[in-house]
Amino acid sequence: MKVFKINGSTLSLALFTDVTNSKELLESMQAATLEPEVAFLNAQLIPDIFPVLAAAHKTLIAKSRDSLTTRTLHSELVYNYSGSKHITESLKRCGISDTTTYILAARFDATPEEMKAIEKLINGKEIELEELEGRANQAQIQKHYKISGSELGVSSLADAITCRIAARDAL
Repeated sequence: MKVFKINGSTLSLALFTDVTNSKELLESMQAATLEPEVAFLNAQLIPDIFPVLAAAHKTLIAKSRDSLTTRTLHSELVYNYSGSKHITESLKRCGISDTTTYILAARFDATPEEMKAIEKLINGKEIELEELEGRANQAQIQKHYKISGSELGVSSLADAITCRIAARDAL
């Protein structure tokens, strides 16, 4: 687990592989019974931590303006990471599904106890965040974000995603 400071808040991130209970996690999220509240992202779509931090920054700005697009702060993080303006599609693509085995868990302003509770929620093995790049599904990321080969000639995958996250509302 790592903690990042963003705009006076913190974002705690933990990366899990070999997750076996994603279906139960998804059902708890959809029923709003997940305790503590947490964002679960499909880690296959995350080549680096920087785009997640950009999405978190955008989420905190929306919160400060009382203009969240989704119902919760944590679903807003998944929505902002997606780069799409379609809420349902964003949550399906960048969130977890019944079969997701590779998950990035994110919680704003988490206490150590809350992070321990999140670790207990997930039946999987926690690994280092540095493993994101090597495990990312580059083809799936390029397809989802519509990143061309020529764009990757002048930019990294993480930079291309970050640009889409930042520019989504302006387009």
